[in-house]
Parts: sequence; C-alpha cells; structure tokens
Amino acid sequence: MPEGGRARSLVEAYVHLDLVASGGSAQASVTEAPDGWLVRAGGLEVLVPYEAEQAARQSGTTFGAGVSELLDAGQWVRIGATYASRALESGLFFTADPSPDPARFHTVVADWSFAADAVAEALKFLPEGAGELPPEAFWTEMGRSARDAEPGRFTRAKLESDLAFYRQSLADFRRLHAEDA
Repeated sequence: MPEGGRARSLVEAYVHLDLVASGGSAQASVTEAPDGWLVRAGGLEVLVPYEAEQAARQSGTTFGAGVSELLDAGQWVRIGATYASRALESGLFFTADPSPDPARFHTVVADWSFAADAVAEALKFLPEGAGELPPEAFWTEMGRSARDAEPGRFTRAKLESDLAFYRQSLADFRRLHAEDA
C-alpha cells in the first residue's frame, strides 16, 4: 500500500500522517481540491474524497466506512493500545484529582473512544468465520513487526476482548465521572 493515497475520513488521514510523515499531522496542511481535501505533511499527500468524509459522518465511524487502504491491521491494533494506555493514565490522574475540568474528562473519553474505534478497524480485516487476521492484512513494517512480536493479539477472540474492554472502560468512566466534569 502507498504512503500517500486515499483516506476514508480526515481523522484517518491525520492518523496515517502521524505514523508515516516527518512532523506528523502537527505539520499538516489541508487544501480543498475538486474531488476532496488534500492533507499534506512531510512530503506526503493524502486525498480525502468529499463523499468518503460524508459517509464516515453518516455511518458514525471515526475513521471511515469500509476497510482502510492506508493503515493495516497491525497499525490499528497498536493505535488502539496507545490510546488505551493514554486513557488509563489520564483516567487515573482524573480520578486522583476530580476537580471539575470538562477538558480533562473529554480527553479521557476521546482516548477510550479512539482505542475502541481503532480495534474495530482491525476487526474489519477479519474474513467471515476466520479466527485470526490473515497475512495480507499486514502490509507495513510496523504492522508486520507488531504481528511477529505478539501474534496472539491478532486473533478474533483477543480483538473482540480488547474491543469489549475498551468500550466497557469508556462506559464505566462516563458513569463514574460525568458529574465531575
């Protein structure tokens, strides 16, 4: 898969650039083109077709409808784990000092949401009835190294377990701390 290419949403384009572009999405610029937005950073360019962004919004998906062509399953699992780690840490600090701070509350909520959504993206690569992600779901060095290091993380059972944990953690955090925000 190319390092540039087509994204299914602006969020997916930014996440992709964070992984592959020098300076990541912090250095990104967005311009309108006839068929979509062009997101550029570090010499790379990603097109987000207008209809893809609209489909993402209509479907309520963070990263877009369908299966990613930019990020592979291993990258999605790593992204999910990264956001979950951030959510755990931020959640602990929030709990230790629950002073009313809506921004801190929303940061934890966003991190748990992104963690769950990233794992849901990895699950999209699972063929019907398969127990684990196929080799072709890993086309980046990062994705392949994640799979080689921990192949057990890429089974249907583990991905579904992670997804359930992230969603439950999000629900628990909201239930326990919504009043504190």
